[in-house]
Amino acid sequence: MFRDITTLLKDPVGFRITITELVNRYSGMKIDLIAGIEARGFIVGSALAYQLGLGFVPIRKKGKLPAETVGHDYELEYGADRLEMHIDAISKGDRILLVDDLIATGGTAGAACKLIESIGGKIVECCFVIDLPDLGGRSRLEKQGHKVFALCEFEGD
Repeated sequence: MFRDITTLLKDPVGFRITITELVNRYSGMKIDLIAGIEARGFIVGSALAYQLGLGFVPIRKKGKLPAETVGHDYELEYGADRLEMHIDAISKGDRILLVDDLIATGGTAGAACKLIESIGGKIVECCFVIDLPDLGGRSRLEKQGHKVFALCEFEGD
């Protein structure tokens, strides 16, 4: 079954509640920047960054950013890919909240964490709207030493 947040995004009450819940969770934490994974992580992450008064860092697929980038190559269950961000997006020691819509196998989120850490960023937490626990992404990130939070989870593939 395909899980997706597009129906949540078109519901103004549901989307507002989602962002409010995340703001309530993160408003007391020391966070310097929010990084969002292309593409739905941009939507949730940008709204959250705006509400918290923080900057937003887009993490994109190869070749999509206009300035000089730093990247991380990683393996997926169906091949290889690369994530990139601007080389000057994060300073050494910045405390980063990583945001995406959904955590499945954790491959992309894990690569984003490695990319952020490669230039000196510190991951405060990995935040998702949905967790698919049967696919193992949360435990994969936790084994890498990252805290993981999701607003809800759906069992099954």
